[in-house]
Order: sequence, then structure tokens, then C-alpha cells
Amino acid sequence: MCVGFPMRVVAGDDFAATCERGGASERVSLLLVGPQPVGTSVLVHNGTAVRVLGEAEARQIDDALAGVAAALEGRAFEHLFADLIEREPELPAVLKPAGAATGNGRTKR
Repeated sequence: MCVGFPMRVVAGDDFAATCERGGASERVSLLLVGPQPVGTSVLVHNGTAVRVLGEAEARQIDDALAGVAAALEGRAFEHLFADLIEREPELPAVLKPAGAATGNGRTKR
């Protein structure tokens, strides 16, 4: 499994940016996402920005990472997965087998 971390662009050029997360900064390649303005959140894996993130999605990823850390330390973590509370997880359409039931109990045709 690969884990990417949301980081915020603080300076950059056409090919790379200085990004920050939790007070630490890192030089990140922008070759996959193109130049990004200061303040943009990007998902970083192995020193490369692999995707531009919206603020809500960046916050959800940060919460999930904090939730995993809290669970491993035996602390309360449920509040960090608010987007999953009271809903049944569902596979993305591309991962569902042909003819699989949809979320409404009907078979997809």
C-alpha cells in the first residue's frame, strides 16, 4: 500500500515547489500536475505531487491519517472519520463486478 500526504504549496516554479505539512517543508516535483499557485494543496508521494486536492479532500485525508495514528495509540478516533459514520462503505463503480448490486439493493444492469 502506498500512502500520500496532503501538502500545501508555499513557493514554486514550472517544475517543482516547496511544500509544507505540519511545519516541515519538502521540495516536490510538479511534473505530474503542472505548475501550481501558492496555497494549493497537493497529494505528495515519494517527493512527487500526484494530484491536486480540494480543501475538503485534503482535510479528509489529514483526518484519516490522524485517525489511524490515534487508533494505533489506543486513543479515540471515530470523530476523525465523520464522513464514514452512519453510511455503508461502497466500492467505486470501476471496482464493482459486472451485475453487482447497487447501493439501493437493486442489481445493476
